[in-house]
Amino acid sequence: MNDVTAISRPAEPDWSAITDADLEVYVAAENRFRASSAARAFLGEPDANVAIAWQEVVLPGRKQLVRVYRPAMINPGRSGHAPLPLVLHVHGGGFVGTAVQCDWANSSIAAGLPAVVVSVEHRLLHRDMPLSAAAADGWDVLHHLSQHAAEWGVDASRIAIFGESCGALIGALTALRARAAGLRCRAQVLVNPVADVTETMFAYPSMTRYAYSPSRAMPLLRWLQRLAVPPGADAREVSPIHAEDLGGLPPALVVVPTEDALADHGRDYAERLRAAGTSVRLTEYPGAQHAFLTLPGIEPQAEVARAEILEFLRASLG
Repeated sequence: MNDVTAISRPAEPDWSAITDADLEVYVAAENRFRASSAARAFLGEPDANVAIAWQEVVLPGRKQLVRVYRPAMINPGRSGHAPLPLVLHVHGGGFVGTAVQCDWANSSIAAGLPAVVVSVEHRLLHRDMPLSAAAADGWDVLHHLSQHAAEWGVDASRIAIFGESCGALIGALTALRARAAGLRCRAQVLVNPVADVTETMFAYPSMTRYAYSPSRAMPLLRWLQRLAVPPGADAREVSPIHAEDLGGLPPALVVVPTEDALADHGRDYAERLRAAGTSVRLTEYPGAQHAFLTLPGIEPQAEVARAEILEFLRASLG
């Protein structure tokens, strides 16, 4: 998936008029670009001290592709090496995106903790693939890794969940499922999260303020909502902000760029976690835009946020 040749980025489509066929073409072209060397100028270079590889996780009825980041000096098969903490990562995008776009942050976390970071190349949203499928990918991979920790060289007692945007939504849902299954996670990091895909998704002040500036967020988010929840489905089941009980969840770091239509999703979800008794640190990055953590080449605050995330995970995972 990682193309070393220069690839041009496709033009953003008209989200109000896009067809299913147009979406398929756009997603393929955009993901080729994000996985190419041409994108490194703004996505950042991975840490040279980390080995990065695609692997398949065999799940009941399917195989799931994941991107694995390991400190290069750590050989999980060599005796004398203690198992490392596990950070389950979920990339953003919803209907577009690839784990490759997060190599910069994920590799630095793998090196800095150190830890094994496993990023889920979840099923992308389209007309026949709702958000519930991507959410299942997040939980199913985490459950598999916790059950096969020795094979992966990880410590199942030191697990954290980390995601951005729609990936943070999947991460939050994974934390809820882990709690229900009795799997204890030590931390969750939610960066510019989507927290609500119900009819109230757009009823937040930040949605109005940043609907069309600094980017045209509203048409894209309306398209995401249409794909995420098929007609007749209960959107509350994939909207963590509407969960009946948010207590007993892992301590959370919620990272909010202020110039983001989704900023109030993060703020409100942090407040609901806190009200339920879950430990929360809410950090706002003034002037930062959506997805800023994945754009260190053009967003100077990405470095600061990465350092904060690393510090939070180090303290949480021990």
